[in-house]
Amino acid sequence: MTATIPTTAPLQWPAGYRINPRVDGPSAEIVAAFREIPVAAIGDSMSRNIGTVGLRQYHGRLDTVLCGPAVTVRVRPGDNLMIHKALMMVQPGDVLVIDGGGDVTQALVGGLMRTTCVAKKLGGLVIDGAVRDLTEWAEDGMPIFAKGHTHRGPSKDGPGEINIPVSCAGLVVLPGDLVVGDADGVIAIPAAEAAEMLKRSRAHLEKEAKIRAANAIGTSDPERFDAALRAKGLPV
Repeated sequence: MTATIPTTAPLQWPAGYRINPRVDGPSAEIVAAFREIPVAAIGDSMSRNIGTVGLRQYHGRLDTVLCGPAVTVRVRPGDNLMIHKALMMVQPGDVLVIDGGGDVTQALVGGLMRTTCVAKKLGGLVIDGAVRDLTEWAEDGMPIFAKGHTHRGPSKDGPGEINIPVSCAGLVVLPGDLVVGDADGVIAIPAAEAAEMLKRSRAHLEKEAKIRAANAIGTSDPERFDAALRAKGLPV
C-alpha cells in the first residue's frame, strides 16, 4: 500500500478579496531617524519624481510628522470593510496606506475609526479617498493625509485587499515600505533601500546647509547656474 503524502491546498479567496499577513518594515532605529528628515529632502534623494500628488493633511499641526512601515489596503471606492479588518492587524507605529481609487463621494474613515487608530497607536493614515468628522481629525495625535472630505459615510460590503501593492495618489507602496509624511507631502521608501536612502538624505541635507549659509551672507556661487546656462548655448 502506497502512503499518501498530505498536501496543503493554496488558500482560495473570493474574487476581489485578499488578506495577506503584515510585513515587517525597516528597523525601529531607521524609522526614528527618518522622523528627522524632511520629505522634500528624501524626495530630492530619490530623483524628485516620487511621492503622492493631490493629498492634503487633515491633522491640525503643520509640524506633525507621519513615519512608519506601511500596511496597505485596497478598497472599493466608498467602502471601508477591509479598512476595519486592517485595523485588527496593525501594530503600534504602522501607517495605513489606503487605495480608495481617488473617490471623494463617500468618506472611508471618520471620527469613530480615529478613536480606534489612537487606541492602536497607529502611526497615521494616507488615503486616496475622503474623510469626515474633520474637527476630530484636527486634534493632535493622529496624522492623516487624504484627497478630500465629505459628510457622506461609507458602506461595509467589500470587496477589498490587505497587504498587497497599491497605488495611492500616484505613489506606489508595498507592504512594509517606510512611509514618511510632513507638511510638504508623503513619500514611500522601499524597506530594503531605507538604510542607504537615509545616508543619501543626510548627505543632501548637509549640501543644502552649505548652500543656505552661502545664500544668507550673499556669497552663493554664480557658476552654479551660469554653467547650466552656458551648456544650453546662452552667452553668460
